[in-house]
Amino acid sequence: MEPSHKDAETAAAADPRGASSSSGVVVQVREKKGPLRAAIPYMPFPVAVICLFLNTFVPGLGTLVSAFTVLCGARTDLPDRHVCCVFWLNIAAALIQILTAIVMVGWIMSIFWGMDMVILARYKEQGIPQQL
Repeated sequence: MEPSHKDAETAAAADPRGASSSSGVVVQVREKKGPLRAAIPYMPFPVAVICLFLNTFVPGLGTLVSAFTVLCGARTDLPDRHVCCVFWLNIAAALIQILTAIVMVGWIMSIFWGMDMVILARYKEQGIPQQL
């Protein structure tokens, strides 16, 4: 009597050294950022917290303030783009947040945007590379 297909699957699952073992394989995951997300500037931590506070209570205002930090020399994940282009990308993100705040989408986006600013500021402050 031959073992059924289901018995073979059960035996393979029970074997810890089965054929699906991937010992020694290193997997690296990198987040692919869109142009708006990559345009978020690396600001000093206190400025990022202020922007988060502003974005929480007035959607898009903190993002608007962060756009001007780009003109003051804040670094972004878009090094190949001109400063004016990154500035306008941040202005566009602020306008999207302001215009869609009526239906709560912009407000939620604004809060998450502020949290991203604080996270990026913490990376900059601690000297941790963004890409793990």
